[in-house]
Amino acid sequence: MKGDLEFWLKKIKEELDLKGFSPKTKKAYSYHIKDFLNYCNNDFHEKKKYYILYLINKNLAPESVRLKCINRFFSKKCRKFKSTKSFFTQKNKSLPYVLSKDEIVKMINSTVNIKHQLIIELLYSCGLRVSELINLKYEDVDFKNRIIRVNKGKGSKDRITIVSAKTLRKLKAFGSVNNLTGKIFLGRNGNYSVKSVQKVLENAANKSKINRKVTPHMLRHSFATHLLENGTDLRYIQALLGHARLETTQIYARVAKNNLKNIKNPFD
Repeated sequence: MKGDLEFWLKKIKEELDLKGFSPKTKKAYSYHIKDFLNYCNNDFHEKKKYYILYLINKNLAPESVRLKCINRFFSKKCRKFKSTKSFFTQKNKSLPYVLSKDEIVKMINSTVNIKHQLIIELLYSCGLRVSELINLKYEDVDFKNRIIRVNKGKGSKDRITIVSAKTLRKLKAFGSVNNLTGKIFLGRNGNYSVKSVQKVLENAANKSKINRKVTPHMLRHSFATHLLENGTDLRYIQALLGHARLETTQIYARVAKNNLKNIKNPFD
């Protein structure tokens, strides 16, 4: 058994590179696995569950503890010893927050800036992640077939998603005025930032008197939930969102209102 930290970190890097993870994900995995290795000091079998207690005693939230437990990746991919899954704190499976269509329309109408309107509309009508939005190129939009190609989404996978006809008309006008080529959204220093997108949503939500924090991912949740409420097959929604597993998409069945409306109450 090799105990050299640098040796194991090199092995981890190789595995992460082979998986095609993003630089941000690789950095997070490496950081947390290094923390685990330093704590265990090569005594993986005996100290792995005490590592979780160590994290909990630091008053970390369950989600943070789960994130720190990425050493499961290390256990399975580089050590090949018995799975340690039962020792780890599991992720809280809270339901996603979803906006109503009326609330989203109010947010769009609350701003006169066409770029800001497009940010809200593309996040909602395409189910984009914020990273996919800020990297979206004008050439990725198929105006004729009303689809958008999302290049290298999460997990470095390409996918196709739908887009609203109303949004396409607005995007085409915006592109014509600005002679768009390349990235649709640009900031003062080049790339549009995640913070800028969050600020657009925050301002629009405040103007629309929505009394909760609206995030880019909340619009993605709303896209999926509203599709399900409209009768779209869950597997189509899975493909549009780019989920690797159907189980990830199935959470929207728990928040779709029509699913509850169709259940007859035994008291009635």
